[in-house]
Parts: sequence; C-alpha cells; structure tokens
Amino acid sequence: MGVLAASAYTGGGMTRLVVATRNGHKLREIRAILAARFQLLALNDFPNAPKTVEDADTFTGNATKKAVELAQWLATQSSLERSSRLLTLADDSGLEVDALEGAPGVYSARFAACDGGTAGRSAGPAGNSADADNNAKLLCLLDTVAWEKRTARFRCVLALTPVLTTQPVASPVCYADERELQTELFEGVCDGRIGFAPRGEGGFGYDPLFIPDGHEQSFAELGDEVKNRISHRARALARLRERLLAEQSA
Repeated sequence: MGVLAASAYTGGGMTRLVVATRNGHKLREIRAILAARFQLLALNDFPNAPKTVEDADTFTGNATKKAVELAQWLATQSSLERSSRLLTLADDSGLEVDALEGAPGVYSARFAACDGGTAGRSAGPAGNSADADNNAKLLCLLDTVAWEKRTARFRCVLALTPVLTTQPVASPVCYADERELQTELFEGVCDGRIGFAPRGEGGFGYDPLFIPDGHEQSFAELGDEVKNRISHRARALARLRERLLAEQSA
C-alpha cells in the first residue's frame, strides 16, 4: 500500500477519524489510546453506512476493504462537514494459535460457527459467534495440548484511508483503487499462551483465555490500563498515533 500523502492530514482543524466498527469495547480501547488529540466517530454515528463483507483471507485484506469502502461511502455524503481532515480507520484482528496452525486467525470472531455445529447457535446477525462459544471450542481443541505448546498471539492490522472528496473522472472502481493506494497500514502483535480455563471478568473475545508473555494473569484479569499498553491493538494504535502526531507537527 502507498503511504498517505501529507496533505491528507496536515492543515487546520482537528483530525477526524471515522472508525469502521460498532463494537463498543473496541471503540473504548481506541479512544483510550488515541486520547483527545483526534475526534473519533464510529459507524453508530452513521446508521446508513453500508456493511462490508469481510471475505478476505488476511487481516490486512479485511482491514483495507473496510476502510476503503467506508471512505468511498463517506465521500458521497453531501451533508458531511468537511472543514477538518477526515480519514477512516478500520482494523481486523484475531488470535493465532500455533498448535492449531494459526487458527482461528481471520475467523476468530466466528470460530464456533465455522463448523456449523451447535456451538455456533448464538451467532449474531453478522455471523459472529458468542464469546463463550468461541472460547469453549478453543479449549476443546486444545484439551490435550501441554502448557509449553499452547503458544499464541493476538495480531491486529489497522488501515487508515483518506476520504477523497474530489469526484472521480474515471469509473468508481478506479476511484476505489486510488483510495486503496493511499491507505496506510499499521500492525501490532502481542505474544502469549492460551490458559486452561477462562479467568477474569474484563475485556472481551478471547481475553479470559489469553495470558500475555511476562504476565501470569489473563487479559481479562489485567484490566484496561495494562491491556491498553501491551495489547496487539495498543501497539498498532501507538504506531498510528505517532504517525499522525508527526504529520500534525510537520
């Protein structure tokens, strides 16, 4: 992917990021890490925004697709205030377990529903499974795996795309390609191991099972302050924040 042009986020006014998520947990993490230097909006602020089908086989592909499609849609909204910089931010993230050859990977949110079994009975409208179902399936698959072989990592890829307001002179497909070329990627990884049972009441997803390297507690036990320093998303967001602040001060 190409690097965002400086003109995409230099100039007057506060940088506005439209985050391609309706996940309240994820949005709170992003707000806590990016702090007050940026105005954050989300899909709940744009109820008519189209839903992106996450059918790529990589985190990079899904994140880019979400950011580009949202930017393309926002550029058509004549009522959108455009006096400040406007970009879309999308992420795709998941858990990679070595004993499962990297699974669940891009299927992390719908892991229990993937096999069509009863474990996915509580899948949501987006096809995602309930956290408890995903965790139960993961524990079942790792039932006989020893501690030293339960290595895993959370991986996050962020895609940042400028909302181009100039109307395309070529086909919409070409204009979407232009946005993709101007999309910048930021990646974060957090290594650890999968526990033998859920622990803790905080976090979401696989947090009760994931014990990050250097800690004895799960993400769900460590709390937001620690998690927002060491998590995969925190590390990706730190790179994003550094980039945006550098461009603002240039």
